[in-house]
Amino acid sequence: MSQPRAIVPGATYLLTRRVLRRHFLLRPDSAITQLVIYTLALSAQRYGILVHALCVMSTHLHLVVTDTRGELPRFLQRFHRLVALGTKVLRAWEGPVWDHGATSAVRLATRDALVEKIAYTLANPVVAGLVQHAHQWPGAKVLVGELGSGALRAQRPEIYFNPKNPEWPEEAAIPITIPPVFSNSEADEFRREIAAKLDQHERRARATLQRQGLGFLGRARASKVSPYKRAMAIEPLRELNPTFAVGRGRTDALNNAIAAVRAFRAAYRKSLEQWRAGVRSIIFPAGTWWMRVFHGAAVDDGEPAAA
Repeated sequence: MSQPRAIVPGATYLLTRRVLRRHFLLRPDSAITQLVIYTLALSAQRYGILVHALCVMSTHLHLVVTDTRGELPRFLQRFHRLVALGTKVLRAWEGPVWDHGATSAVRLATRDALVEKIAYTLANPVVAGLVQHAHQWPGAKVLVGELGSGALRAQRPEIYFNPKNPEWPEEAAIPITIPPVFSNSEADEFRREIAAKLDQHERRARATLQRQGLGFLGRARASKVSPYKRAMAIEPLRELNPTFAVGRGRTDALNNAIAAVRAFRAAYRKSLEQWRAGVRSIIFPAGTWWMRVFHGAAVDDGEPAAA
């Protein structure tokens, strides 16, 4: 059984979803890019999700978003379902598209964590040895200069989405915003910080490949790889599934986040035990989502501790 987690309106997350057995089903061609952006825009609009960063790799995707209404699970279910259904048609693929593991949702609890994880998201194709600079990646992505000023926009894909159904407009778009913790007056400084972190990632990646005597794959070859092949490089087992990040060296923030998570889980389990015993008047801690949505449980309307 997975650990309970608080779903809090206004929280910002790094989201990661992986393709089944690391197949290249999300190969960065124009059809997949169109599908992902179109479905992301529609799903984010429906559930009040602000999009800050995106990078779609062949075997996984990263998103940094803010959940303004506390509906992250509904957003993820709809977005991933639409991407999977469209991918199955595009690739003539039978069976699951996504890995059986749950989506990684890491709450970004500090400004430092936001800068680190957004830069990490944008740098993914470089760190993976695919292109020398993040802006060269041919797949769906956000560029540093688009943070707070650009938009993700796509026409309705020709597959799966019935043009006669009003649910699927001819075009979908979503602005690329900066996280709410940063004010508009801080936008330029925010972009400079991201650019500096991204440059560090790119420099390290180039130095690593040079030491190994290797080169970058290049955007042309990355776009033509067979979507039915699998990544064969050894990937370390993911023993940890973090629920939050605070940034490097933020000891006080780390301790506060750990305490908040433990307090929520303890309160949730205590409430759940009483619910299972038949006590329907019990109040679950603030941030409880599943029990509130699917079982009508009462939830404390106070703000949970930041995590």
